[in-house]
Amino acid sequence: MVLVVNCTAGTASAELAGSLTARLPEAEIVVATAEDDLESLFSKAAARARILGVAGGDGTVRLAAGVAVDAGLPLLVVPAGTFNHFAADLGVESADDALAALRDGNSVLVDVGTADGAAFLNTASTGVYVDLVKARERLEPSLGKWPAMLIALADVLRGSKPADLLVDGRRRKVWLLFVGNCRYEPSGAAPAYRPDLADGTLDVRMVDGAQPLARTRLVVAVLLGTLGRCRVYQTWSATSLRVASLEAGSVPLCLDGEATETKPALRIVKCPKKLLVYRPSAGD
Repeated sequence: MVLVVNCTAGTASAELAGSLTARLPEAEIVVATAEDDLESLFSKAAARARILGVAGGDGTVRLAAGVAVDAGLPLLVVPAGTFNHFAADLGVESADDALAALRDGNSVLVDVGTADGAAFLNTASTGVYVDLVKARERLEPSLGKWPAMLIALADVLRGSKPADLLVDGRRRKVWLLFVGNCRYEPSGAAPAYRPDLADGTLDVRMVDGAQPLARTRLVVAVLLGTLGRCRVYQTWSATSLRVASLEAGSVPLCLDGEATETKPALRIVKCPKKLLVYRPSAGD
């Protein structure tokens, strides 16, 4: 196994890398810093690995998963980011969970989504969420992640406007387009978790910006817990989705919470049971 520890991620550190080296004496542990090209690092690791490992957050795991799928390798995920959404839904809460699953050989095939070929494990999103992520990334080096997120949210809610998009050939004014890799729960509220990581579907949720007072109605619905009945909030399931920008430039997009370069038009596709990952057994 070659395991890459991204020391720029939330809780990843040289100490974690040292611990994994001690607990996995036959593995090669690679420490990544801010100067490294992570995708290139994973590609080189995959070329000499039988198992690819990753310690980091959702963005790091996304890159590792794309490389693992292309190389036909199983993936070991050690949660070491700020949120670790994929690892949590997988049932891997800690390095102990990950290493126990590896030791016992417990693994499962999970779905992967792609946006013009770029893999994602959690979500692909466009609209004001992209503005929020970019604003947070600008502020984060000086303020830290959570203060940056709060200030960015206030700025985005005050100044952003809906994106003008074609969604499956239909013109839409979109505050937010959320595409989940597998169905998220709860269905009538903000998506929180997935009961099944291999259900073969994309969970599509859209906030329509064309209707009067759409942003205000959305906020009120969230506060009252009536989002599922809000007319500006639409949901459906799909196996693919075409999205194109009707404005200058590319479709603004975030994959697993990180802003990503795209084209003026893209196709989001579901790839069922594409990635083998280690996870604790159901009885653990």
